[in-house]
Amino acid sequence: MKCSPLNQALCGAAIPVSALYSQKSCGVGEFSDLIPFADFCKKAGLRIIQLLPVNDTGTDSSPYNALSAFALHPLYICLDDIPEAHTFKAEIKKIRTAFIPNTPAERFRYRDILHEKNVLLHAVFNKAESQIIADSQTGELAEWIKANPWIIEYAVFKNIKRQNYHASWKDWKECADMRSPSTAKITAAWNDSVLKREHLFYAWVQMHLHKQLLKAIAYCADNGISVKGDIPILMNEDSVEVWAHPEYFRGDLRAGSPPDGDNPTGQNWGFPIYNWVNLKVTGYRWWKERLAHASQYYHAYRLDHILGFFRIWAIPEGETTGLLGKPIPYAEITMKDLRKAGFSQERIRWMAEPHINTDIVQTAVNGDYLYAHGLLHKVADRIGTEELWLFKDEIQSEVDIRRCGLPPEVETALRQKWTDRMLVKAGKDLRGTVVYTAAYLYRNTTAWGTLSEDEQRRFSLLVEEKETEQNKLWAVQAEDILSELCASVDMQPCAEDLGAKPAALPEILGKLHILSLRVFRWEREWEKDGAPFIPLCDYPQEAVAVTSVHDSSTLREWWEEELSYADMLSFFNALRIDGNIRRALCPIDGKKPPYTADLAAALLSALVKVPSVFAIFPIQDWLGLMIDEIHTVKPQDERINIPGTVSDSNWTYRLSFPIETLSKDKELIKRLRSITALRNPPKKNL
Repeated sequence: MKCSPLNQALCGAAIPVSALYSQKSCGVGEFSDLIPFADFCKKAGLRIIQLLPVNDTGTDSSPYNALSAFALHPLYICLDDIPEAHTFKAEIKKIRTAFIPNTPAERFRYRDILHEKNVLLHAVFNKAESQIIADSQTGELAEWIKANPWIIEYAVFKNIKRQNYHASWKDWKECADMRSPSTAKITAAWNDSVLKREHLFYAWVQMHLHKQLLKAIAYCADNGISVKGDIPILMNEDSVEVWAHPEYFRGDLRAGSPPDGDNPTGQNWGFPIYNWVNLKVTGYRWWKERLAHASQYYHAYRLDHILGFFRIWAIPEGETTGLLGKPIPYAEITMKDLRKAGFSQERIRWMAEPHINTDIVQTAVNGDYLYAHGLLHKVADRIGTEELWLFKDEIQSEVDIRRCGLPPEVETALRQKWTDRMLVKAGKDLRGTVVYTAAYLYRNTTAWGTLSEDEQRRFSLLVEEKETEQNKLWAVQAEDILSELCASVDMQPCAEDLGAKPAALPEILGKLHILSLRVFRWEREWEKDGAPFIPLCDYPQEAVAVTSVHDSSTLREWWEEELSYADMLSFFNALRIDGNIRRALCPIDGKKPPYTADLAAALLSALVKVPSVFAIFPIQDWLGLMIDEIHTVKPQDERINIPGTVSDSNWTYRLSFPIETLSKDKELIKRLRSITALRNPPKKNL
């Protein structure tokens, strides 16, 4: 595929495929809509399109909750472009008409559209069944299946999942013997003559999705526009890969993040972590196959949560928060380390095991001492005659406490106490002795508050020593994995490296020429008074600079709802917006001006001059240039996702107008063109 050279300074737009509303699409963006969007981008001077993940996510609208690392989402299929559907024009039109948005801010109805498309796809397949089956034996479909062996596992998985009303494979009642299948068993199911037509349905749909996306990407490339994809680091537990290849995952641990200001108990994402030991034995074959598959479509790719290749925050199965997680890999704290630091066996137990005071439960049951004791006996053993208790050995997680049938107030109190420990059990050494890591919030625990100043100093020094060791382990792991993966494909790797960065991150990204991510609003000198914004001229070349991300507010909402007047002045300084423009934008001293098309133009005109090789702004931020036409759309209505919330509004944003309307807007195109023309080339090739 021809495309814009990725050693040029490119200006582009980020947009989910689902948001690409066109007059042809059936209520949601489709792969074929990338073609008219490429025409729009070409007119506007936008040379790179960044997409969210496009893999099948089943009934979940989040593109980061994939059922398959390889299969494309049936939601994005263009029914009109399927040759076998040529006699279904009336039915397709009916779907299209049913999902025409009534207002510019209306979200698309994910599950309804997916259902209607699937129903019609089955109808088309049923009508053309004999032709498709013949094609699967000697024709195009046969060749496609041969070239895409992953389809076997996917088709068998999807068919059984459909029979079980989309339940997780762990809960399958129909075909229960396929919950933990061998490769031979999956192959036998694929070859089962009774099930063959059902399996071929999924292969046929995937072949057409592949052809439609490939055609759209080729059109982009032929018009000088590169396409950047998105590769989520983690896989849903209810996915083909975890089901068919459990050896590549740690089923006993879940990925998440440690506590921070916005999430005081951390986050548990529910995804199993990778078994990097087993993957390394294969030369990271599965990951390389995944990237090779993506390279059919993309010129660059975003590596989601690249920090997870250095270390992942791993939470034991059964925990609901991130408080008792640990980084993997980690530097273990051994009994020898603790004794060397001067801690006795009794002191170690005090730091490692939550000690429950009877008062905690007694208070929760209105002071009833005997009742409190009866409840505690369900989950804990008393220490002699003291009013102190230790959790029973069979209590291994929060879920175990929940299963004890305690009153809600007592359960809550005990679950909070469960996490009240300085040391977290990390496993056992070769002799079977327990090893630990330090709890992320060990300074907030009851045990910490009872230590002497000298004990606190000694424990802190031990933790610092282990953190130094861990940073070395993280660097070795990341360089080993990423060097293998990046060298395996001819795509430009781009990191999503937001969050607490390992010390070795900048060096390894630079060494492997992986572009970092720079979000203008978060690039600040946090250690200085007022946390001034970093000047635009100081941004690195090997980076992707963005105005906002899918998990944040848009530029408009940030300006209107989050940015203070003082920070606005600092932002202007960082962008080097001169006095005359400032006075025109801010006629009233001390008051932040409203977000207008002129203000959007001034900000975008400054931001595109960033030295970073890619300046890729969400389409919503570009469309701030036509705010007068979309004034009825509230800023929050343009947001793609609000992390930590479950809502039909998440991941269902679509353009306020069809792509065709945007392409015909001469004033919008003119303003976009004048801004993208300001893009400065980088000083050197990557």
